[in-house]
Amino acid sequence: MALGQYQKILQIVGYQNSGKTTLMEQLIAHATAQGLRVGAIKHHGHGGIPMIETTKDSLRHEQAGASVTAVEGDGTLRLSIHQNSWQLADILAIYANLPMDLILVEGYKKEPYPKVVLLRAAQDQALLQQVSNILCVLYWQDCIVDKSLAIPAFSIDDPARYMEFLWTEMRGNDCLT
Repeated sequence: MALGQYQKILQIVGYQNSGKTTLMEQLIAHATAQGLRVGAIKHHGHGGIPMIETTKDSLRHEQAGASVTAVEGDGTLRLSIHQNSWQLADILAIYANLPMDLILVEGYKKEPYPKVVLLRAAQDQALLQQVSNILCVLYWQDCIVDKSLAIPAFSIDDPARYMEFLWTEMRGNDCLT
């Protein structure tokens, strides 16, 4: 399967504490309620190793030097793969082999996929000049969005409106089948 050929990708970007994870949760819940299989990817942009639940044995396998470890139980597979660094393309290549309808990506601002940009404060608007392929902007109450940008913008306090827009837009742009 060619990367992204069948799976649809949507990025959620914004600065720390802008609501990215909450929006990811909303989108995942909405998509799965519609019967879609959703994959999620989060960029751990704050440095260090992200905390992950592991069993003692899989952690011991990693500590012994295994590049890939997996633990399966009750229908859940936890996979851990170690290499020097990961680019989004590397992760998407793994996801390309899984039967998913939609991949939601939290972070990776520089990547070219359709994006929802979250703005919490006025100074966050600089992000709009740093990213490409913006589908829409979600802004917090204290953030005044420049309407001359010609980008659809929605209050974070109006989830019914922005969710309707996102699903309509993604279907129209073939982001969702």
